[in-house]
Amino acid sequence: MTDSQRTQYHVLSIACRQLLPEPLFSNTSSSQIIMDRPSFEKIVIKSLRRLPGKFRKRLRHLIIDIEDQPPQELLDDMGILSGTLFGLYQGIPLPEREWNYGNALPDRIIIYQKAIERAASSNYEIEEIVLDTVVHEIGHYFGFDDDTLKSIEEEKKKKKTGK
Repeated sequence: MTDSQRTQYHVLSIACRQLLPEPLFSNTSSSQIIMDRPSFEKIVIKSLRRLPGKFRKRLRHLIIDIEDQPPQELLDDMGILSGTLFGLYQGIPLPEREWNYGNALPDRIIIYQKAIERAASSNYEIEEIVLDTVVHEIGHYFGFDDDTLKSIEEEKKKKKTGK
C-alpha cells in the first residue's frame, strides 16, 4: 500500500508490508479455507475500497486490526454462547462525540480471520463475509446500532436475491 493510499483511508495498521498480488489459499479440509495473513489483509483493504466515497472520506482516527479469533472471555461477556464473532468495533461512535472529544486513542475495528475462514467454504465467501463485516463495523463507527444494521443488511440481501 502506498503512502497516499494509507493517508486516503486514515486507517490501517494492517497494510504496512507489501501485499501479494493474488491471495494464497490452502484447503486443509473439504470445507475450510486457510489463508495467509497478507492475503487476508488484501481482502480487508479491498473491502475498504468498496465503501462509498462519502463514508470513506469521513474515516478518521480509526485503525483496523486483524486477529485470529475473538477471545472466549469476550464471547462470554457478549453473551455469545454458540457461533462466533467476525468483527468488533471499539470506540466512541461519531454521533456520540461531544465538543470536548480529543486526546483519545483511535477507534478500533478488529476483524477475526480464523472465525471467518471457519465459516466460509470458498474464497468468494471469505471476501463476502469480510466485506459484510467491515461494512457492519464501520456502521457502528458512524453510530448505527445492531438493529439498524441488521435491517440494512436484510434489505441488501433482498436486493441481491431479487425478493
